[in-house]
Amino acid sequence: MKTLAAFLGVGMMTVSAMATEIPDYKVLVTDGKFEVRDYPALTLVRTAAGEGDFMRLFGYISGGNEADEKIAMTAPVLMKDEGGESGMSFIVPRDVAAGKVPAPKDAAVTMDDLPAGHFAVYRYSGGRNQSNEQEALGKLRAWVESRQLQVEGEPLFGYYDPPWIPTFLRRNEVMLRVAGTQP
Repeated sequence: MKTLAAFLGVGMMTVSAMATEIPDYKVLVTDGKFEVRDYPALTLVRTAAGEGDFMRLFGYISGGNEADEKIAMTAPVLMKDEGGESGMSFIVPRDVAAGKVPAPKDAAVTMDDLPAGHFAVYRYSGGRNQSNEQEALGKLRAWVESRQLQVEGEPLFGYYDPPWIPTFLRRNEVMLRVAGTQP
């Protein structure tokens, strides 16, 4: 009976995580755990790396913005490390981004845009740690090279699931912007 309850609990957590809005994208190429996707421009709310990144962003979507408006959580949470400048970003939901996006009240939270483009993506599971990220990035870079795609910029890591989801069930992705219109 305990096994059935645990199985149902994990299933319910996975279903609730899947109900979270994710960005629309078009898959251009699929090769196992690798894809090339076409993403539209996305509006982001972000923080620079530091203590309390998640809570600052959570404060923004919980009403810590100029409109005192609650904003739905989206997935993935994006992490980047760009030449020593790292940060965390939430994607602004489509319905909010279509109007006037309220400015943050916290000066450590800023608005940003991720321009539309093609991204090579590798999907993996596990916990968020440097070892998993570097292994996943290495696999993606090798795949991109084998496809002779030209990388533009630094990697983005996307984390889709809340922390209570068991690590072996988590959906994580590493993304690299690639040049051109044909993958």
